[in-house]
Amino acid sequence: MKHNIFDARGRSCPEPVLITKQAVENFKGSSFEVIVDSVVAVENIKRFVKSKGLNIKVIENNEDYNILIQK
Repeated sequence: MKHNIFDARGRSCPEPVLITKQAVENFKGSSFEVIVDSVVAVENIKRFVKSKGLNIKVIENNEDYNILIQK
Protein backbone atom coordinates (compact mmCIF):
# COMPACT_ATOMS: atom_id res chain seq x y z
CA MET A 1 0.00 0.00 0.00
CA LYS A 2 1.43 3.36 -1.03
CA HIS A 3 1.32 6.18 1.48
CA ASN A 4 2.76 9.66 1.77
CA ILE A 5 6.18 10.19 3.30
CA PHE A 6 7.22 13.39 5.04
CA ASP A 7 10.99 13.74 5.45
CA ALA A 8 11.97 15.72 8.56
CA ARG A 9 15.58 14.54 8.74
CA GLY A 10 18.10 17.21 9.61
CA ARG A 11 15.47 19.44 11.21
CA SER A 12 15.55 20.33 14.88
CA CYS A 13 12.54 20.42 17.17
CA PRO A 14 9.91 21.65 17.02
CA GLU A 15 10.02 21.41 13.20
CA PRO A 16 9.43 17.61 12.96
CA VAL A 17 6.41 17.92 15.27
CA LEU A 18 5.05 20.83 13.24
CA ILE A 19 5.48 18.82 10.01
CA THR A 20 3.62 15.92 11.66
CA LYS A 21 0.87 18.24 12.94
CA GLN A 22 0.39 19.70 9.47
CA ALA A 23 0.24 16.19 7.98
CA VAL A 24 -2.36 15.07 10.55
CA GLU A 25 -4.52 18.12 9.84
CA ASN A 26 -4.20 18.20 6.05
CA PHE A 27 -3.52 14.66 4.84
CA LYS A 28 -6.70 12.88 3.75
CA GLY A 29 -5.36 9.32 3.58
CA SER A 30 -5.54 6.74 6.35
CA SER A 31 -1.80 6.50 7.00
CA PHE A 32 1.44 8.33 6.38
CA GLU A 33 5.07 8.17 7.41
CA VAL A 34 7.43 10.74 8.93
CA ILE A 35 11.18 10.13 8.75
CA VAL A 36 13.41 11.72 11.40
CA ASP A 37 17.01 11.28 12.50
CA SER A 38 16.73 12.20 16.17
CA VAL A 39 15.48 10.30 19.23
CA VAL A 40 14.20 13.60 20.66
CA ALA A 41 12.05 14.12 17.56
CA VAL A 42 10.71 10.56 17.85
CA GLU A 43 9.68 11.13 21.48
CA ASN A 44 8.07 14.50 20.74
CA ILE A 45 6.16 13.14 17.74
CA LYS A 46 5.03 10.11 19.77
CA ARG A 47 3.62 12.41 22.46
CA PHE A 48 1.83 14.57 19.90
CA VAL A 49 0.36 11.62 17.94
CA LYS A 50 -0.88 9.87 21.09
CA SER A 51 -2.52 13.13 22.27
CA LYS A 52 -4.51 13.06 19.02
CA GLY A 53 -5.63 9.46 19.61
CA LEU A 54 -3.82 8.11 16.53
CA ASN A 55 -1.85 4.88 16.15
CA ILE A 56 1.91 5.08 15.84
CA LYS A 57 4.68 2.61 15.05
CA VAL A 58 8.38 3.51 15.11
CA ILE A 59 10.88 1.53 13.05
CA GLU A 60 14.57 2.17 13.60
CA ASN A 61 16.39 2.13 10.27
CA ASN A 62 20.16 2.65 10.75
CA GLU A 63 20.51 6.35 11.63
CA ASP A 64 16.88 7.16 10.82
CA TYR A 65 13.52 6.49 12.43
CA ASN A 66 10.50 5.74 10.27
CA ILE A 67 7.36 6.78 12.13
CA LEU A 68 4.21 5.21 10.73
CA ILE A 69 1.03 7.03 11.72
CA GLN A 70 -2.50 5.73 11.16
CA LYS A 71 -5.60 7.84 11.47
